[in-house]
Amino acid sequence: MRAVIVGTGYVGLVTGTCFAEMGIDVICVDIDENKIENLNKGISPIYEPGLDELIEKNVAKGRLKFSTNLSECIEEADVIFSAVGTPPDEDGSADLKYVLDVAKQIGQNMNHYCLVVTKSTVPVGTAQKVKQVIQEELDKRGKNIDFDIASNPEFLKEGNAVSDFLSPDRIVVGLESEKAEEIMNRLYKPFTLNGHNVIYMDVPSAEMTKYAANAMLAVRISFMNEMANLCEKVGANVNMVRRGIGSDPRIGNKFLYSGIGYGGSCFPKDVKALYKTGLENGIELKLVKAAEERNNEQKLVLFNKLKAIYPDLTGKTIAIWGLSFKPETDDMREAPSLYILNALSKQGCKIRVYDPIAMEETKRRLINLDLEYCQDEYEVVENADALLLLTEWKEFRLPKWDRVKEKMNKLILLDGRNIYDGNEMRALGFYYEGIGTK
Repeated sequence: MRAVIVGTGYVGLVTGTCFAEMGIDVICVDIDENKIENLNKGISPIYEPGLDELIEKNVAKGRLKFSTNLSECIEEADVIFSAVGTPPDEDGSADLKYVLDVAKQIGQNMNHYCLVVTKSTVPVGTAQKVKQVIQEELDKRGKNIDFDIASNPEFLKEGNAVSDFLSPDRIVVGLESEKAEEIMNRLYKPFTLNGHNVIYMDVPSAEMTKYAANAMLAVRISFMNEMANLCEKVGANVNMVRRGIGSDPRIGNKFLYSGIGYGGSCFPKDVKALYKTGLENGIELKLVKAAEERNNEQKLVLFNKLKAIYPDLTGKTIAIWGLSFKPETDDMREAPSLYILNALSKQGCKIRVYDPIAMEETKRRLINLDLEYCQDEYEVVENADALLLLTEWKEFRLPKWDRVKEKMNKLILLDGRNIYDGNEMRALGFYYEGIGTK
C-alpha cells in the first residue's frame, strides 16, 4: 500500500513516520522546500521523543520519503491523507484554506481511484467540502474518476505522540463506502493485529468526535481550575479534592489537575472552532465558552499571585522554570508562559528563563522581549526575588534546593503546576504558593 501524507507538521510527520514503521510505503509532502531538504537529511522540524530515530530508520529502509511535488506523488497513491494546518480565523472558526487547496490539487492531478482522508482537525462538514472541490476540478478536466473521502482524526498527545500512534487507545474512522472501509482496514491491519480497536462511523460523526473530545478535556481542566481558585478562598486543598472525586469511576482521575491553564496547538483553537460551529448552527455552547474564558483568566493567576507579594515589580529579578506549554515538547503555541512573560515585561522586571528544550522557540516568538536565557535550573535563579514554576519538566521535580537557596535573593516559590509539597517547601524556608493548595 502506498500512502501520501500532505503536510509535515506535527500531525503529518508523526502519522507518516509511524505508518512507515508499520511497513507502509509513505511519501510526506510539503511546500516548504527547506523543511523537506532537512527531513531528507534526517533533521526533524519538531521535537518529539522517539521521532527522529524512527525517521532515520524508515528513510534508510526506503519506506519513508519526502517531497515537495504533490502532483507526482498522487500518481502512485492508494490513499492520500490531508494533514495541513487549520489555524483559527479572526472570528475563531477554523481556517480551511490549506485543506481546500490540497483538495484542489488532488482534483487537478488525480488519474485513478484514490481514498482522500482528512487527518487535520476540521469542523463538521469539511469532508463534504473537500469532496465538492475535488469533483469540481475533475469536472473542469472532463474526467470521470471515482474517489472516496474519509475522516480519520488524530488523538495524539504532544510529548507522547509516537507511542500514542503506535499503541492507540482508539482509532476513529468516518466513511461513506465499503471500498473506503476496505482500504482503511488494510491500512490499520497492523494495529488491529495488536488488539487496537478501530471505530467506524459516518464522516460527520468522526469530525465531531475530535472536537467533542478536546472540548470535554478542556472543560475538565477549566472546572478543576475553578475549584482550585475556590479552594484557596475556603481553605481547602484541591489536591485532596482531586483524589476524592477522581476515585469515583463515573468521573475518573484523568485531567483533574489544576494549574495555570492549557495551551498547545489543539485545545485553544479547537474550543474556539467548536463554539463557532455551534453559533453557526443556532446553538450557543455555554459550557465550551466558559471553559475558554476560565482558561484565559487562569494563565495569569501566577502573575497575580506575584503582584500580591510585590505590588511594585519594577527592577525585581524573576526566575522562570519551564516555557513550553507542557513537558517533552518545544511547542509554545498558546503557552501560559507567553502571557506571564509579557505581563512581567510590562512591569519592568528583570526576567531570567530556563527550559530544557523550548528556549529557541521562545526566542523566535518573543523577539521583542528582553529575556535572559540561562543554561540550567540553577543559573536561572541567581539573585532572583522569586521563582515561578511554569512547566513540570522532570528535572524540576527534585532539584538541589540548597543550591537554589544559596543563589536566590528572596526565597519565594510560586508553583504553577502543584508539583511540590507546600509544607516541605516552607520547612526549607521558602514562601510557597501553589494553585488551590495550602
